[in-house]
Amino acid sequence: MPHESSHGNSAAEVRDFFTPRAAGWDSRFPDDGPAYAAAVTDLGLRPGDAVLDAGCGTGRALPALRAAVGPGGTVLGVDLTPAMLAAAVREGRDGSAGLALADVARLPLRDGCLDAVFAAGLISHLADPAAGLRELARVVRPGGRLALFHPVGRAALAARHGRPLTPDDLRAEPRLRPLLAGAGWRLESYTDQDTRFLALSVRETGEAGRERLAG
Repeated sequence: MPHESSHGNSAAEVRDFFTPRAAGWDSRFPDDGPAYAAAVTDLGLRPGDAVLDAGCGTGRALPALRAAVGPGGTVLGVDLTPAMLAAAVREGRDGSAGLALADVARLPLRDGCLDAVFAAGLISHLADPAAGLRELARVVRPGGRLALFHPVGRAALAARHGRPLTPDDLRAEPRLRPLLAGAGWRLESYTDQDTRFLALSVRETGEAGRERLAG
């Protein structure tokens, strides 16, 4: 879900926003491929890892994720919008990953089964961002990683939408860091440039992580 806001966070509103845009999505943003690949590199995947692309859209990150984990790894892509997954299949990206229609807030995955999660443009589309981040923490092993990515930074995205950049933006570091911490993640690095937004976090271990997830 790279570039726009759905202006509504319920599952139905997200689907209503993305469905008519799915077929032409990649052609609208044709130059984002290298940014996705670079963000996947920074996620630090290893051969054999299991990784989820949460809100995978048309699957632009899936080939890079597959290359990172190799033939022995596991790549999953989930999205709320059937038309987005259909576009991913048309692009042949189902060859890189298993695709599923699923809500990130209720993932059909067991606890701690993943090494990492990649999420492009996801957080602004979650009905309850804290609960969504807790669900991602649930399915990632302690010490696993989360990449919150966008191929343009906060200021560039706000300018594109013709709106001011405000401090209540969920992706502003003073808001994002405690939001992640409350969901069991430790923000490790934060980059917000015109050409890239990338927040890398580590799944906390021990009692602190368990207590936050339980809360």
